Amino acid sequence: MKGILGLLAVLLLGTPAMAAEIKNVRIWLAPDHTRLVFDLSGPVKHRVFSLDNPDRLVVDMEDSRLLANLDRLGLQDSPVSNMRESRQADGTQRFVLDLNSKVKPRSFTLAPNDQYGHRLVLDLLKTGADRPAPAPVEQPAQVAGSPGVLRDVVVAIDAGHGGEDPGALGPGGLREKDVVIAIAKEVYRRLDATPGYKPVMVRKSDYYVSLRGRTKLAREHNADLFVSIHADAFKDSRANGASVWVISDRGATGEVGRWLAQKENSADAIGGVVSLDDKDEVLAGVLLDMSMTFSMEGSRQVADRVHKNIGKFARMHKPFVEQAGFVVLKSPGIPSILVETGFISNPDEARKLKSSKYQSQMAVAITEGVKDYFWHRPPAMTHLAYRKNGGGQLASLSDRTHKVSRGDTLSVIAARNGVSLSALRAANGLSNDKIRIGQVLKIPSS
Repeated sequence: MKGILGLLAVLLLGTPAMAAEIKNVRIWLAPDHTRLVFDLSGPVKHRVFSLDNPDRLVVDMEDSRLLANLDRLGLQDSPVSNMRESRQADGTQRFVLDLNSKVKPRSFTLAPNDQYGHRLVLDLLKTGADRPAPAPVEQPAQVAGSPGVLRDVVVAIDAGHGGEDPGALGPGGLREKDVVIAIAKEVYRRLDATPGYKPVMVRKSDYYVSLRGRTKLAREHNADLFVSIHADAFKDSRANGASVWVISDRGATGEVGRWLAQKENSADAIGGVVSLDDKDEVLAGVLLDMSMTFSMEGSRQVADRVHKNIGKFARMHKPFVEQAGFVVLKSPGIPSILVETGFISNPDEARKLKSSKYQSQMAVAITEGVKDYFWHRPPAMTHLAYRKNGGGQLASLSDRTHKVSRGDTLSVIAARNGVSLSALRAANGLSNDKIRIGQVLKIPSS
């Protein structure tokens, strides 16, 4: 009789929901935040709230049960001194994080992807005094015999993906984020060993940086060039060949370009970025700035050189530089390129990309392309420009002028000549930023 009544209850009320299992907890440490990721067997509802005296953070997950071991989580160098857990009477799994510094919590859920299932992500953002200060931008140095202060050429090197975002996956668990950070570090090492260059790593190790955060860092360092390095995948494993890309505001060159741009631009979902709103204050000026002759022309020229170098030892996907709407290339006034070092989804190319020899070849090709570009087009008032012109043949600062050409804007002219926008306006008696083609502008000394 009890069995029949139980069966009737199930038929009438439905099967009781199974508690979601918390199968693993992972931690990622970045310069400006710490990320905790809870791997789940299914979606959960959650809430996060803070407690004071002492500082604690509480995470409640409804209808869930912890199966993971927290003892080896590795909280060293994080704002969490200890993490405790308990299961409440109503089936809620509770986590209490004892904090050793102030944080701003941010949480969101992620749907399953190629590598992980359902996840709950908790970001602990550093605030106030605990937040790392922007890296100091090196001040130009006075060089004996030069007409003023000189600076190094700044190259921002962006290794794609990182942290919770592994990027594309290849055979045997090969991850894009691991391949490209190895190549990026070798590009950094080679440029750092070259007089006249100051390379900057966008991410130095295995942590997540948003697409906008990558271009923001390049701007903070006044980068002369932004190089983003990837090793993506395509839905057809037969797709092969390396490629070099520049920004396009008119659509991608082919199906692969559209596919790659869509995949790369969706990476911010892993960072909890809900929208790529074109009204963002950065992008508001991008559509104008990226049409500038300076940025587009510079991007194309360096891309051509890198493409040619890679083609000396690797198969190229296309015999020319390609275009697509990669968000990470939309950096106002900074020439930017994206290098796809190969298709990690192709077994033959995955084997090469895993090889340190091939990674080194790719790094050399990128580095030499960058150096060749800047030797032929050194930014004003840099050590490279001074050296190229015989170490003393630069024009006097008081005699410098610039003739406005199509696509120029006042802000880009100021950046290219190492002067402030306000100083450029004052030197030419301008009350606004309007200039005309053919106009000759005086470049001030500072």
